[in-house]
Amino acid sequence: MRYLTAILFVGMATVAPGQTIVGTWQLTEEKPCLAQQMELTDTENELLPGFGPSGNAVARTIRFGPKGKGEEGIFEAGKKKGTDKTPFRYQLSGGELQFLDKKSGIVKERFVVDELTPVKLRFHRVGRDCGMRTFSKIK
Repeated sequence: MRYLTAILFVGMATVAPGQTIVGTWQLTEEKPCLAQQMELTDTENELLPGFGPSGNAVARTIRFGPKGKGEEGIFEAGKKKGTDKTPFRYQLSGGELQFLDKKSGIVKERFVVDELTPVKLRFHRVGRDCGMRTFSKIK
């Protein structure tokens, strides 16, 4: 009976691996604190439809590597290479994502991971319920 129970637990561990943050994610939604706290006036509601999307499509991406390294960058439509790539180090401990200083390893920023699925990542800064960022997995 013990042997059967041990095989069952080992089988479950190999069949159902945990969610991983490793991969490339594209920012799909960002709600700054001010946008969540302020309501639009009548004038702003009238002017809002006039502010259409820009003619130049850009995508903000973030890549988390398997060894705690990653990079953040901006990609324009029609271009293969991104611009403004910023390398960083990170660690995911429990439900908290921590961005670390490259040299000293000291925690620079902390975020609470609200949702992590194979296709969606959502987090916000520790100590604030606003400032939500939502990412979709692209690779």
